[in-house]
Amino acid sequence: MKVLPIFFILSTTMAVAQVKDYPIQPVAFTEVKLNDQFWLPRIETNRTVTIPASFARCENTGRVKNFEMAATHTGKFCTAYPFDDTDIYKTIEGASYSMAVHPDPKLKAYVDSLITIVGKAQEPDGYLYTARTIDPLHPHEWSGPERWVKENEGSHELYNSGHLFEAAAAHYLATGEKNFLNIALKNADLLVSVFGPGKRHVAPGHEIVEMGLVRLYRITGKKEYLDLAKFFIDERGKRHYNKTSKNDWENGKYWQDNIPVAEQDEAVGHAVRAMYLYSGIADVAALTGDKTYLSTIDKIWDNMVGKKIYVQGGIGSVPNGEKFGDDYELPNTTAYNETCAAIGDVFWNQRMFLLHGDSKYIDLLEKILYNGLISGVGLDGKSFFYTNAMQVTDGFTHGSLEPTRSGWFQCSCCPTNMVRFLPSLPGYIYAQRENNIYVNLFIAGSADIKLNNKNITLTQENNYPWNGLLSLSVSPETPSRFNVLVRIPGWVGLQAVPSDLYTFAHTNAPQVKFTIKINGQPAKYVMEKGYAVLNREWKKGDKIQIDLPMQVKEVIANTALKNDRDKVALQRGPIMYCGEWKDNDGKVSNIIIPPNTKFQWSYEGDLLNGVNVLKAEVLKTKELNGKPAKAEFTAIPYYSWANRGKGEMQVWFPQNADAKVLEAK
Repeated sequence: MKVLPIFFILSTTMAVAQVKDYPIQPVAFTEVKLNDQFWLPRIETNRTVTIPASFARCENTGRVKNFEMAATHTGKFCTAYPFDDTDIYKTIEGASYSMAVHPDPKLKAYVDSLITIVGKAQEPDGYLYTARTIDPLHPHEWSGPERWVKENEGSHELYNSGHLFEAAAAHYLATGEKNFLNIALKNADLLVSVFGPGKRHVAPGHEIVEMGLVRLYRITGKKEYLDLAKFFIDERGKRHYNKTSKNDWENGKYWQDNIPVAEQDEAVGHAVRAMYLYSGIADVAALTGDKTYLSTIDKIWDNMVGKKIYVQGGIGSVPNGEKFGDDYELPNTTAYNETCAAIGDVFWNQRMFLLHGDSKYIDLLEKILYNGLISGVGLDGKSFFYTNAMQVTDGFTHGSLEPTRSGWFQCSCCPTNMVRFLPSLPGYIYAQRENNIYVNLFIAGSADIKLNNKNITLTQENNYPWNGLLSLSVSPETPSRFNVLVRIPGWVGLQAVPSDLYTFAHTNAPQVKFTIKINGQPAKYVMEKGYAVLNREWKKGDKIQIDLPMQVKEVIANTALKNDRDKVALQRGPIMYCGEWKDNDGKVSNIIIPPNTKFQWSYEGDLLNGVNVLKAEVLKTKELNGKPAKAEFTAIPYYSWANRGKGEMQVWFPQNADAKVLEAK
């Protein structure tokens, strides 16, 4: 099934040609075929287990029933939250992406049946919100007595629309059918008639409608959709909040609504809302050329990466509000790290790369992807984390809010977000601009790319992330000169993250350098923005060989992170590691990793679906003030924890007994 590229291709019915857009364009996920041993099984599990389980849970929890009742205006809204409609939308989106590369007539028929149910629930003017439509006189308590009156707080009416637009766009671009798209366009036209200059003003309480409107604009060329997305962004900072209050709900920070977007310079408030807002700002900036928007998201990105992100890529440290804390407020025992926030952060970093072409955004995207994002789904594909802990200790009395995985949640945004994200992953591997092809992620498979009207096939072979030996075959249909830009990850050198928040210890030690060969000979290249730029006339079968050295590296934190002082975390390649009870005599909170500990690694194919483990001789204490004794320690990839039962887990380890005592206090 041929699909149109998700980001950039507009339909032939477009009314007005686009002038501006992202200067770099991703290669569509449908043009990339994976045979990767790490990601392909996960995408297949998503297709065969997670998507069916998600649809089944939408059925048996009443989410589908809400739409059926809305169609007949009978009954009572039967789930907990007014945004529960979006779980159906997101699962349809994931199913659409999946069907685009793996046609499934049975799944398509089921999706079409759901789309019919959704369409019947839509009111004649395009309004679609089951929490009100079922019984307009007694809507959900978050919804307010009339449409939109609580949109800037908790109604989620525009949030529902945003996910509707995202899902309908994905379905149309994957299938070419308009049954779902027409529902979305009818709703979008309603929004255009209600909101805007001289009409109703609101800053959406939970962003994503901005991203969704841009998706519809790309398909239809209807400028009113882009204008409305920009209007919603520009409405921020106009509400009458108590600006002196330290309560983020009272001062507007929770909704990123405390000051106008042009004045914002730090990541604040609910982390998922923030990621969707910043992604929407990037979209509108690309399409309008608004330099103020670019300046805003550049400053916010610097703040987040420099002061507000966990070492495994998680964001949103404060449980009360699922939000960002103050600068350097990154506690381990109460870390929140919502899975949806990690997914949103990938969306945003992809867009930042498309704007700027700097590898630092993909470096961060990769860190999130291999660690704080996929930790959110269990290896079975049907158990999930809503939050992603950094430390679970002492019988769980002060550890993670959620030390075990769950099959579903009353608020189940994270499982359905994972459903829609994983099938689109191949679209993050490659990108292109003019005469340049970017190789961003090292995932085995092949890609068909049209560059300057010439067809080029790229084929990756590797065992990443366990091994840094990479092979990339470049095969243009005819000999052609162009640039292949291969990302050289920051972790290869001295950069744990693109800031000074986390660094590698022993930076004065001799560094093993990466190597690049073409057809077996050392390659000539220049480094630009973190990419090795390879320029030559390429011929069929040309092979690039890259060796990215993967040593075990100790990560240390900026001294401003008081909870991580005198501690180390462990990284090898893109993978962050943790210690888990199962491998360490039932306990990890008593482990001390002295400076200069030597680690060995090995691949264990029968463990956790196949992982590299780290082993070393460390120190353990039997009691709080006891004398440490030598012991063996095993670390596993952070993403793989909590797949073998309930027990202790830890990412940061003290380097001496004094630090352990200090931590206990």
